[in-house]
Amino acid sequence: MTTENAPWYAAYPKPKNTSPDSISRSEVLDRLDRGEQPGRDFLLVDLRRNDHEGGTIRGSLNLPAQSLYHSLPTLYNLCDTGKIDIIIWYCGSSRGRGTRAAGWFDDMIKEKGHKSMKSVILLEGVSGWAAAGKEYSDMMDGYEKEVWEKM
Repeated sequence: MTTENAPWYAAYPKPKNTSPDSISRSEVLDRLDRGEQPGRDFLLVDLRRNDHEGGTIRGSLNLPAQSLYHSLPTLYNLCDTGKIDIIIWYCGSSRGRGTRAAGWFDDMIKEKGHKSMKSVILLEGVSGWAAAGKEYSDMMDGYEKEVWEKM
C-alpha cells in the first residue's frame, strides 16, 4: 500500500536490473534508415503519459509507465510470438521511467530464459532525439518544434 505522496512506481517491485543496456539515437536512426520497421523488426515504447506532447518517434507505441507493470507479461508474449528481439524504452530523458521499464522487462526476459531478446533504454530519451537536429525531428510523428524549444 502506498501513501498519497508516494511516487507511482512505489506500488511495484523495484527492478532487479537497475542499469539496463542502452542504445543511442544514432543506432535507432540507422535502423530506421535501413528500412527496419518498429513493430516488426524492433519495438519502440514511449512511456510518457501527462508529458506526451510535442511528438513521438515514428512507429512508437505509447504505454504510459504508470500503468505498464501489469501489461508486461502480455507485451513479452507479443514480442516473443512476433520474434521481436529488441525492445527500446524511452520517456523524456530515459533516466526514470525508461530505466525502470527496461529493467522490469529485462528481469522478465531473464526469468523466462530468453537468450536473444533485449530490453534497452534510448539514451537521452525523446528530448535528446528531438534536440538532435532535423534528421531526427523528421522521424517524429506530431513533431511540434515550439514545444521542444521551450524545454
